Amino acid sequence: MPRPDARSLTEHRPVEMVVGFHRASEGSVLYRAGNTVVLCTASVDPTVPEFLRGKGSGWLTAEYQMHPRANPPRREQREGRGKQIGGRTQEIQRLIGRALRAALDMRELGERTIAIDCDVLEADGGTRTASITGGFVALALALSRLTQRGDLKKPVLRDIVAATSVGQLEEGHALDLVYVEDSTARVDLNLVATGQKAIVEVQGTAEGEAIPRSDLDAMVSLALSGVTSLVRVQKDVLSLAKVDLSSLFQPGRWTA
Repeated sequence: MPRPDARSLTEHRPVEMVVGFHRASEGSVLYRAGNTVVLCTASVDPTVPEFLRGKGSGWLTAEYQMHPRANPPRREQREGRGKQIGGRTQEIQRLIGRALRAALDMRELGERTIAIDCDVLEADGGTRTASITGGFVALALALSRLTQRGDLKKPVLRDIVAATSVGQLEEGHALDLVYVEDSTARVDLNLVATGQKAIVEVQGTAEGEAIPRSDLDAMVSLALSGVTSLVRVQKDVLSLAKVDLSSLFQPGRWTA
């Protein structure tokens, strides 16, 4: 059967980004992948957590939240407003933080914290991967602004980071699942990787029955091809925003 949005199994959803959407943030992007929409912002704080003070190292942290109408029925209450933050939310924001910290050399960032906020406005699957991919663009915009202001003396980027999902459907392995596919997939796998195809993190679960190693290898390969395509989109968007990515990369790490 065809996919709900008529894509091929190896094609990710069309991606659109509006940079500078949130004017108060050092970096921001409104990220749309099909019907999933996430507002990603990067804010710079000239301090670091207590455990890093005096060590000359920076930090990156992330927060993730679903808008009450991100899904058709409105949620009764926002998390954190008289309602404890759920385990899923905590797990996702920790994933976003780990993923984007992999892009940075914290020693060269200096004693400052970059906070990445990801607010899901509309959800149709892949909100965590959209948050990571859009979050990197917001991060790069913030680093560019710090560099232009003279606050950042050395390049701090190690690589670009993006993320996507792969699922095992009846039709075969499929890239970038929408919700109806994700909810019925035999296997759901999320992968975070760099522009050089180095893997940052893999999250995957087989539902009901275990899968052979060959299936996992094929899914990882498909996910890496999706990340490669998303990295091209990230580079194009940042180029149109007049961000010189090469100037943000540490020597020997930039690849056009």
